[in-house]
Amino acid sequence: MAAGADGRSGVADADATHAETPSDGDGDGDGDGDGDGDGPAEASGRPVDTGGGGVGSEETDGEAAGAGAQLSEAEAEIAAQRALRERIERRKAEKTAPVEAGAKLSGQAADLLAAVRAVESGAKSGDAFFASPAPAPRRVAPAPAPTPGAGPAAPSRVAPVAGPVAAAPESVASVRAVLSEGGAPEALAAPVVGVLGEQAGQVLRDDPWQLLSVPGVRPEQADGFARALLGAECGPGDERRTAALVGWLLERAAVQGHTALDSGAVRKALAEHKVPDPDEAIQHAVAEGVVLVFQDGGADDADSDEPVEVLLGLDRYALAEESLADGLARLASTFSDEAAEAGSWEAGGVSPSAAELIRAVASNGLVAHSGGEAARAEPAALLVVARGLGLRAYAASHSADGRRRLAAAIDDASASVTVTGLLAGTEGPGRDEDGALALDLLVVLDAPQLDVETAAVLVESLADGTRLVLSGDPGVLSSAGAGRVFADLLAARACPHIVSRTPDPGPIGELVSGIGIGELNQVEAPGKEVVIVPVRDAGEAVHRTVQLVADSVPRAFGLSPAQIQVITPGHGGSAGTRALNAALKQRLNPGPGRFGGFDPGDRIAHVPAPGRTLPGTVVSADADGLRLDCEGAPVVVPKDRVEATVRHAWALTAHQATGMRWPAVVVVLPGDAAPALSRPWIYTAFSRGERHLSVVHGVDQALPRAVTEIPDRPRTTRLRTLLQPPAESPAAQESAS
Repeated sequence: MAAGADGRSGVADADATHAETPSDGDGDGDGDGDGDGDGPAEASGRPVDTGGGGVGSEETDGEAAGAGAQLSEAEAEIAAQRALRERIERRKAEKTAPVEAGAKLSGQAADLLAAVRAVESGAKSGDAFFASPAPAPRRVAPAPAPTPGAGPAAPSRVAPVAGPVAAAPESVASVRAVLSEGGAPEALAAPVVGVLGEQAGQVLRDDPWQLLSVPGVRPEQADGFARALLGAECGPGDERRTAALVGWLLERAAVQGHTALDSGAVRKALAEHKVPDPDEAIQHAVAEGVVLVFQDGGADDADSDEPVEVLLGLDRYALAEESLADGLARLASTFSDEAAEAGSWEAGGVSPSAAELIRAVASNGLVAHSGGEAARAEPAALLVVARGLGLRAYAASHSADGRRRLAAAIDDASASVTVTGLLAGTEGPGRDEDGALALDLLVVLDAPQLDVETAAVLVESLADGTRLVLSGDPGVLSSAGAGRVFADLLAARACPHIVSRTPDPGPIGELVSGIGIGELNQVEAPGKEVVIVPVRDAGEAVHRTVQLVADSVPRAFGLSPAQIQVITPGHGGSAGTRALNAALKQRLNPGPGRFGGFDPGDRIAHVPAPGRTLPGTVVSADADGLRLDCEGAPVVVPKDRVEATVRHAWALTAHQATGMRWPAVVVVLPGDAAPALSRPWIYTAFSRGERHLSVVHGVDQALPRAVTEIPDRPRTTRLRTLLQPPAESPAAQESAS
């Protein structure tokens, strides 16, 4: 990579004017396990927030955002998720008989502990305990409220963003009394009612550890609450406590991307929380329906001495994976005998990779496509050909920025939508009379950003005979939500996979391509496309970042600061997003922050739901709330939701930046960022810039070490196994060898 003779770049010239004094970071941990800090507050190790923002409001990025008076994207998305939950409950009822909660363990429930031990040790075949019935027949996804028109929503319509539906005052008062009696913050009352329902007060009295189901509450806090309510009868082996802990551990794992956990890992974690008999605790949690037990593959050979992995999972994720696997298999089985149809799809003037993708889609109902930013031209060519054949073809991107970039490459911009808008019905073709999306071909760009629940809703919404293409860059960070849908699909080899041969151009493309294969190479950058800015400490990192954004990069490339994005590993710390945003605001848009810490002109990120980041600017504020312009769409955020859903955004994390690109990017790597670095993180951050990349480098050898030695942080999921025939599953292959 290129640097100036003084160890800095010519862009980042040596003048030290406009020094900024960054505000001290708060040093909090990074919530999602990869340094981004986008997870719930429980992962940060902080005590429960007792302020008006609610539990974990600072770290959840809008987790509880709801809908407005009109049908908003968030409301429609929640409705779709609710429909999936209902289908999952029906599937669960079909798969297993209910176990009466609170009953003494007997019969099948009493055998579960022995089952887990026997299967893991290899003493018995997993088939003896975990035989699964055939998948339930596909059910068409119910349609949301009818949406007229086929195009995207008009950008001029104000999208109101409301908070959660207000709980009944008497329910909140009842919970507040219980919380006060147990010494817990009364500010938790509304969130508790939101999670546990109108009878939350009585639920907490009967089982104080249900407090753990509220985001941000940690086991030691729930234990203290329970001791205050129960007194001497409260113990570490209480079945109510152990069941709640098992559920909490799996919810915490989901924040880190896992859809299931190995039972041994759960037992170890329970022991660390002073549970006297972890095996019995798991047995009880399964019997109570808190978790499900899975053993996928590997049990065909009853004589094998190899231990078999037994997984524990929450039903919402485990059964969403099953629904997704069923749906993908259904789509993949379409068009298998219609290869002759491919002749009508031939198109001239496209790249070889685009032609290969078009031929694959002509003959298959499910196709995977991978490549970098330049490879997005290939799905664009596919859309043009498909629409020329009269097919209702659409492409769905992760972000509005991705939607715009694709729209610029095709004839009909209305064919480019966002995944959220498509599912909400505010963009795209709407749904037919059966509730399925009214389209013939769907290309999902940025597919690595699909979490398992969103993917399940999407696939359930596709009618039989619809072609689906999942396209994306395998090198970027995985979804903010649980699962690794795209990676599991590729690993399972469940459909044709077209690998683009179109490289990303220029020095940035060359640098990022090397990172993708584990090599951090020096690249020639005669136009200062790539610049390294070495720093000694976090204070210097903040100062140099402000200098780059406000002066050096705009002067060298003719850009405005609004076209430059800062990316750093986490929100906390002395050079995290909070510290950087404070310094950048002071330089670029100083003001008193009279609107909840914001001023007109502030650059912000609005997070209406986990994993969704909408960049924008502050317009004004009034009695209705904070008024934003989010990529051309007016949005009003009520005052009580501002703290939880709006952040300054001159600096973002890499997870927040996925699916978006800017003319120039400044990646800040302070010394304390080293533990958060991995190859996907570096690949994602470095590939966000189109014309220029500056790296404020303070991690020394941790940067090349992360590229070469930390390829990914593994996620435990079941989708790959579910997609593979038993003879091809990883466990079966190991057994055969």
